Amino acid sequence: QVQLVESGGGLVQPGGSLRLSCVASGTIFSGRTMAWYRQAPGQAPGKQRDLVAHITSGGRPNYADSVKGRFTISRDNAKNALYLQMNSLKPEDTAIYYCNRGPPSGPTYDWGRGTQVTVSS
Repeated sequence: QVQLVESGGGLVQPGGSLRLSCVASGTIFSGRTMAWYRQAPGQAPGKQRDLVAHITSGGRPNYADSVKGRFTISRDNAKNALYLQMNSLKPEDTAIYYCNRGPPSGPTYDWGRGTQVTVSS
């Protein structure tokens, strides 16, 4: 069974930075496109989490327009780890961040607990 454990969130002021990590176990991580998703406070319970960024097995990244130029996704296949460097954070980045499989399969793994990111002065 696949387990995803996210970490690295916290409270940061606008303009600040955070680095999120995700460690996956129970899966062949290296061959999968992996992604970061987020769920903002107040979103309807049935609403899908927003795709923030994804990275192919070969290391090619893709970003949502809202984070392009500010966030950087990376991976370490040897460690089964996925990272998200977040710079120039804005209040609208406040959300719980999750990792999971990326497109085209989408988030097929069971969700982890996520990591809370709060951007506030």
